[in-house]
Amino acid sequence: MIWKRKFTLEDLAAGSQNTLSEYLGMEYTEIGDDYIKAQMPVDHRTVQPMRLLHGGASAALAETLGSVAGLMCIAPEEKKTVVGIELNCSHLRSATKGFVTGTVKPIRIGRKLQVWEIKIAGENDKMICVSRLTIMVVDL
Repeated sequence: MIWKRKFTLEDLAAGSQNTLSEYLGMEYTEIGDDYIKAQMPVDHRTVQPMRLLHGGASAALAETLGSVAGLMCIAPEEKKTVVGIELNCSHLRSATKGFVTGTVKPIRIGRKLQVWEIKIAGENDKMICVSRLTIMVVDL
């Protein structure tokens, strides 16, 4: 297991209160040994004018998952946090209804830099977006 902070799904939900994550309807659904999953609705909050899932909403889900995963890899006594420094999103297909699910897994977890891959799929498990987030570990 890679996690140094033992957050539960309830902890992650509480930390999302009064944030963009809450507004967009993101909900954490699973924490595995080396991954986290969250879902987000495709609705009036997350679509663009043509009623397709907005690329920015996918980017927000990707950055949220990567940032939370990065923070969970830092022990609380280290007095550090993470900040995103680069996000790359490849939008592969559209979604018009239901939910999308993002899964974050590590590519590299270093002391100063972390790189995460986030795959976002639709309800039919077809890939909607593939993202890579680079985050920097900084002092609090």
